[in-house]
Amino acid sequence: MNTTRNSVALGCLALAGLASPAASAQDSGWYAGGGIGRATSSIDDERIRAGLANQGLATSGMAHDERDVAYRLFGGYQFNRHFGMEAGWFDLGRFGFTADTAPPGRLTGDVRMRGFNLDLVGTLPLTERFALLGRAGVVHAQTRGSFGATGAVSNPYGATSTSERDVGFKLGAGFAWQMSPAWQLRAEAERYRIDDTVGNKGNVDVVSLSVVYRFGASAAPPPRAAAAPAPAPVIAASPAPAPAPVSVPPALPPADPVAPPSAPARVRFSADALFDFDRSTLRPEGQRQLDAFAQQLRGVRHDGVQVIGHTDRIGSKAYNLRLSQQRAAAVQTHLGQAGVAVAGMSSRGAGEEQPVTIPGDCKGNQPTAALVKCLQPDRRVEVEVTGTR
Repeated sequence: MNTTRNSVALGCLALAGLASPAASAQDSGWYAGGGIGRATSSIDDERIRAGLANQGLATSGMAHDERDVAYRLFGGYQFNRHFGMEAGWFDLGRFGFTADTAPPGRLTGDVRMRGFNLDLVGTLPLTERFALLGRAGVVHAQTRGSFGATGAVSNPYGATSTSERDVGFKLGAGFAWQMSPAWQLRAEAERYRIDDTVGNKGNVDVVSLSVVYRFGASAAPPPRAAAAPAPAPVIAASPAPAPAPVSVPPALPPADPVAPPSAPARVRFSADALFDFDRSTLRPEGQRQLDAFAQQLRGVRHDGVQVIGHTDRIGSKAYNLRLSQQRAAAVQTHLGQAGVAVAGMSSRGAGEEQPVTIPGDCKGNQPTAALVKCLQPDRRVEVEVTGTR
């Protein structure tokens, strides 16, 4: 059989140029997964007909079995947000044909393909949870063939059973959806280039769905109640001292009270209480906390309101800066909708540059549950208010 025709056009999507910032959940660590899909090969009719013609036979009919269910199991290591190495086992299923001849005879054949692969996997994040995948790798496949001939047909392959071990290559592309910090769903199309046991190199195309589990990545810790917002600063004016009594002229009236310059008050909210893990959309509980804070600010004349987003150090600096900016902007927008005067209100992201935790307290670089919990104070949004009541 020759599998040179193909049903799925593939490319190795951008294994170079995957260094743009943004999005999936975990930078590094071990993972494992499994997938199921459909494998498609193509039977080389012309080659089979030519072989039968060499025996003086005309092909009167041809039936194909060119599709089967494919399975794979794999494990790998993610070096950083963009590159990983993956090893796996695959079963591409069974493909076959039946050729009838005149004078009456029949030639049958089927081939089963299994093996192991080693791939370099590239990831191009597009959003916080969605990413493109590209892969290129080598395969070591074992292909077993079974052939039969009846009637006027002689077996052109010289044996009823064949076995071939061969090294080939594969390319693939697809999408990944981060369902949670630990679980990922992948949809991929791959092409395997391997031997079919009778001396022909050919293609087998596979479209599959896979589920991936990342070790050491747990769900985000339960949100801790944010510290109660500090009351809005109320600065009372101190009455001017009474003038010293004199006989002439009459005592001057007290001066009008003057408010001293207002000192900024800073309120800190836990990002885990405001947002889901790795997201910048406010949770209902987070909205309620901000609504309560906006209620406390009513009646305060704002000289300025600044919202500052902070992240922990897990992940790249560029990604953390972007996430902190998005979260600060979300808080600013909600406070404006809750009635806080928009004039004089601004937001910015500080990323991971201003941690609350002390270096050395939270050890390690892998996003384990223990490290995520230890760095929780660093994930925060601060609102700085300057004003008088």
